[in-house]
Amino acid sequence: QVQLVESGGGLVQAGGSLRLSCAASGRTFSSYAMGWFRQAPGKEREYVATISRDGGVTRYKDSVKGRFTISRDNAKNTVYLQMNSLKPEDTALYYCVQGTYYYNLSPSSWDYWGQGTQVTVSS
Repeated sequence: QVQLVESGGGLVQAGGSLRLSCAASGRTFSSYAMGWFRQAPGKEREYVATISRDGGVTRYKDSVKGRFTISRDNAKNTVYLQMNSLKPEDTALYYCVQGTYYYNLSPSSWDYWGQGTQVTVSS
């Protein structure tokens, strides 16, 4: 029913930048919160950032505050994650998610997930 397609991942050196995009389809985009999670090999899936339906409220994992920015363009049914000052610790598969509440931080609270896009930061 809902499809989320991520793009923009890749290989970058430490200190570099990437912008991830997620194109959504299948239901009214502006009615739902969006977010990004990530999972590194051998690690648990973790919350990165979320954004409210109208983009008025954003929330970030402490370790990415000041470096990452989540935004959305409801006219384009797209959510973005601008990642600056990347660190090797940011290396992970990044997932776009859609759900009801931006403040739900548990992965199980989100209804739909994309396939993920790989971000690799070299040191």
